[in-house]
Amino acid sequence: MREKTLLSTSEQRVLRTFRQFLMNPGQMLCFSGPNLKQNRATLALLTDKELLVKEKFKGGYSLTQSGFAAMKDCE
Repeated sequence: MREKTLLSTSEQRVLRTFRQFLMNPGQMLCFSGPNLKQNRATLALLTDKELLVKEKFKGGYSLTQSGFAAMKDCE
């Protein structure tokens, strides 16, 4: 049985954004403007937790397999 990762409200909000766009592992989602500015710290935390990968494209992030599983667990 997989242990659930405890995520903050802001981390869950970002992962719900990936779910809203039906993202799969390895697909890039771009955050821009106020959305990028508001979520920059959270995106960095999720990257540190290896749930996201920061892409070379500005504001681009993609889910890891673990991030995809965590996204599916977010309500």
